[in-house]
Amino acid sequence: MSSQPDNTQPGAVAVYCGSSTGTHQEFATAAQSVGKSLAVANRPLVYGGGSKGIMGIVSGACLENGGKVTGIVPYAMVTAGGEGEKTQNNITVHLNEVGREKTETIVVASMHERKVEMAKRSEAFVGLPGGFGTFEEVLEVTTWTQLGIHKKPVILVNVLSFWEPLRQLVDSSIAYGFIKPISKEIIVFVDGPANHEEHAGFDWGSAVLRAIEEWNLRDDRPLFDWSKTLDGDSADALAST
Repeated sequence: MSSQPDNTQPGAVAVYCGSSTGTHQEFATAAQSVGKSLAVANRPLVYGGGSKGIMGIVSGACLENGGKVTGIVPYAMVTAGGEGEKTQNNITVHLNEVGREKTETIVVASMHERKVEMAKRSEAFVGLPGGFGTFEEVLEVTTWTQLGIHKKPVILVNVLSFWEPLRQLVDSSIAYGFIKPISKEIIVFVDGPANHEEHAGFDWGSAVLRAIEEWNLRDDRPLFDWSKTLDGDSADALAST
């Protein structure tokens, strides 16, 4: 397994989440909690660079509490004005704009480069509620840990049981012999209180940080040696995460 690249930010956490706010206020409060906790713990936030929806909430909370934020944005999205709401909803949230000029914004050429850059800069991955893009990002970095491209945890903020269908899908795939049972440890579901009425006031951020710090993959043998290349040169950006 390759060593960490030079541009990895010590303690940095990549957060994958929606550019929409969703239909429940609990999603916004969970994002605020995560953003604030990252800042207080002096853990840089690496995210998709948007200023709307859950993206805007988690980054705004981190900035508001003195945290370091790096946004990775594909050029096509920059020229189109960024990502925004995908559906209509009745949730109103305050998107903190104070200090947003301090965000380090890195513009890349493609979605693939965005994902690689986020993974290279981070030591752990957190999934807040989101849509297709969030699902794809979470599952890709999970696969990279499974394959041995990197050894980093994936923490899912299961507010209002948002991620429960994924947990069921993983269990089903294990039962049918497509995933090794021990690989289930790659993903940690932070469930919060059993009573969903308590999710609005739960300290999701602290629970997420605890999960990151306690994570330890028992089966840490990489499946492949990603430092090997066809031409014998050093591994490419993907393999160096």
